[in-house]
Amino acid sequence: MVTPEAGPMELFSLGFRAYKRGEKAEALEALRYAADKGHPGARWKLGRMYAEGDGVAKNDYEAFKIFGQIINTEQDDTSNSPNAAYVASSVTALGDYMRTGIPGSPVTVDLSQARQLYFHAASIFGDPRAQFELGRMLLNGEGGRANARQAARWLKLAAEKGNVGAEALLGYLLFDGEKIGLRPEPVRGLAMLTIAAKKAGNLDQTWIRPLQEEAFSLTNEADRRTALAYAESKGAVLAGN
Repeated sequence: MVTPEAGPMELFSLGFRAYKRGEKAEALEALRYAADKGHPGARWKLGRMYAEGDGVAKNDYEAFKIFGQIINTEQDDTSNSPNAAYVASSVTALGDYMRTGIPGSPVTVDLSQARQLYFHAASIFGDPRAQFELGRMLLNGEGGRANARQAARWLKLAAEKGNVGAEALLGYLLFDGEKIGLRPEPVRGLAMLTIAAKKAGNLDQTWIRPLQEEAFSLTNEADRRTALAYAESKGAVLAGN
């Protein structure tokens, strides 16, 4: 039973346990009380629930405001702070919203602001998804000048932390090396694309698989075998390759 007078940590724990049991209404009530008392984890979870329509009607603007509260309250946090993960995720989420806007709300597309938010989460907190999104914006010239070499550096950092999108995009850039001014590495590039395509979820598959198929078709037989053997040694084998 949710007791509003309880402390923020107790309420957060209560909400978390209720959420794990699938009792979303009770979880939402407890998390709201904990969030009102300033618990950053409760605020973050509430924001995610509104963003995903998880146990509550989807409301991106409400999520946007909650993530903004986290950032304003914890703005002095660094990567070593106890709440760093919540803050980094919130900054990245705000970057997403500034990149797309929120229909029917005051939040409009601002690519420059999105790029700055991703840079903050990528550089201060080392957030891998922010590093990937920043790399992609730098590569495409979104929100500022394009810089493929800088893009590759951010993608490399994200790929080293297991970000599938970064691994795929970096592999694609390394495949011919032209955009980043490096010698072509078709074996490495195809291997990275193949591994990423195998690990990717359904949403990422829609753009990663075509890149992998393109690289596969352009690679000579010897390089193809070497790349696929390496990918197979990492547990990545795609049907049809």
